[in-house]
Amino acid sequence: MRQLLLLRHAKSSWDDPALSDHARPLNARGRRAAAAIAATMRELGLSPDIVLVSSARRTLQTLEALTPFEDAALVEPMDALYLAPWRNILAAIREVPETARSLLVIGHNPGLHELALALAGAEGIIRGGPMVQRLADAYPTGALAEFTIASPWHLLEPGGGRLVRFIQPRDLLAADPAETLP
Repeated sequence: MRQLLLLRHAKSSWDDPALSDHARPLNARGRRAAAAIAATMRELGLSPDIVLVSSARRTLQTLEALTPFEDAALVEPMDALYLAPWRNILAAIREVPETARSLLVIGHNPGLHELALALAGAEGIIRGGPMVQRLADAYPTGALAEFTIASPWHLLEPGGGRLVRFIQPRDLLAADPAETLP
């Protein structure tokens, strides 16, 4: 079995209207959320072999919060993942070497959310229970979906993933009284 981790970048700042969308950094809330996701990934032993990350500043800063990984991961920043539609993200995943057992993709909505829904497949969404319903409802900034994949990467198709967990930063930070996220 392979593991696919889909992480939407953490919350970004809109404070500087002169910055292009590609250059927007994380805001303070985003940095806290990324740190919380990083801690949770470490606790769960989620350490990818390969990371495909959008070249946008906010995705790269989200990645910074996650590193270092337990094992040195091969990190590939990709311009093609910036605001990519789900089929383009799937195409990038299909190019991953078959030797990789765990892959992390850090990207943007709506493409990442649509990819997660496509991997779960219609049957998974209908019968997937509350976790899959949460995924179907929204994919907020900083959210992480973990899928198991039975096929080789190059044969991954819609419906080819089983959702193992869906973690949202507000779930992690809600336990800390000093943190409040809407």
